Amino acid sequence: MAEHPAYPVGLRLSGRRVVVLGGGQVAQRRLPALIAAGADIVLVSPGATPSVEAMADAGEITWVRRAYEDGDLAEAWYALIATSDPEANARASAEAERHRVWCVRSDDADQATAWTPATGHSEGVTVAVLTTHARGRDPRHTAAIRDAVVEGLRDGTLVAPHHRTRTAGVALVGGGPGDPDLITVRGRRLLAEADVVIADRLGPRDLLAELPPHVEVIDAAKIPYGRYMAQEAINNALIEHAKQGKAVVRLKGGDPYVFGRGMEEVQALADAGIPCTVVPGISSSISVPGAAGIPVTHRGVAHEFTVVSGHVAPDDERSLVDWPSLARLTGTLVVLMGVDKIGKIAETLVAHGKSPETPVALVQEGTTAAQRRVDATLATVAETVRAEDVKPPAVIVIGEVVRVGPEQPSA
Repeated sequence: MAEHPAYPVGLRLSGRRVVVLGGGQVAQRRLPALIAAGADIVLVSPGATPSVEAMADAGEITWVRRAYEDGDLAEAWYALIATSDPEANARASAEAERHRVWCVRSDDADQATAWTPATGHSEGVTVAVLTTHARGRDPRHTAAIRDAVVEGLRDGTLVAPHHRTRTAGVALVGGGPGDPDLITVRGRRLLAEADVVIADRLGPRDLLAELPPHVEVIDAAKIPYGRYMAQEAINNALIEHAKQGKAVVRLKGGDPYVFGRGMEEVQALADAGIPCTVVPGISSSISVPGAAGIPVTHRGVAHEFTVVSGHVAPDDERSLVDWPSLARLTGTLVVLMGVDKIGKIAETLVAHGKSPETPVALVQEGTTAAQRRVDATLATVAETVRAEDVKPPAVIVIGEVVRVGPEQPSA
């Protein structure tokens, strides 16, 4: 008999009984999607992995703690057979055939009546890739195709620009610490759909070069404004372009709400009646130390970390930071925007009880090709910054975690 290709179909399983036989690794991989589909799932297995057991404990599945018995599939709409007993799998498969239940076999695809495709998701679209015939099935090949399609949908390269789904308004996108690969998938997709991108100096600049020629890229630092009016001018530019019906991306470094003035922009857009989508970003406060080999917390060393803006000195009347309290903390202190104030910061911390020998690391241009790390102590950091010519942007880490990782070469 000639072998025919599989017929692809999407099953709507919400509220419908699905029986899973076997609580091992196969079930652990497949159950989350069945749960997300809203299926009424019955797991039949004498044992289960800890993750599968947690699903049962949470009430996401019903667990019948025994081996398969004839009749278990009688009321099912769909079955996943994945026990370690080939004889039980064969009996269950035969029962599924008798009851006309579509059945997946993890141990023998040729004997199954259904195959599980390699699936992925992107903004409301499910991509499912199936090998045409049972003979020559290669899960790695189908998974690779799935990954390529999903990545193309997510970054906008798969769909022609004039067919892209775009929505007028503003997306406030956190671009991450600098490495273009560290922007979120959603942030990258919104960039691909943008008509206008208003970018900060500290955003991932390499991503701008990938934008199509029709996209207008505006350097936020070059928007005309008078003294102290920079933020208002940026707000006005966002509003102006959005009111023209354009899809606008405000690309910011790190996370929009971590010293990024993101909420000021959201409030201005709300006052103008313009919809705004906020896309969180990877904050440099944790990612840059990590890229330099420094964990902001470590068992037995630091149980907390505090992130502080150093853009105003501790003795500046505008400072909102309780520096004396920070000096008494035993955890990690991460200072952003503090390179030119680090001498005064170190002096203040020592004056309020911090040991002068407390280690300090400055990570300049973190996660980029220009990254470098300079180490010092609170007693020496001011002179070290001058001697090593450390320039912004740099993340400053203060605390014993600086010494946790492998020894660093001197700058």
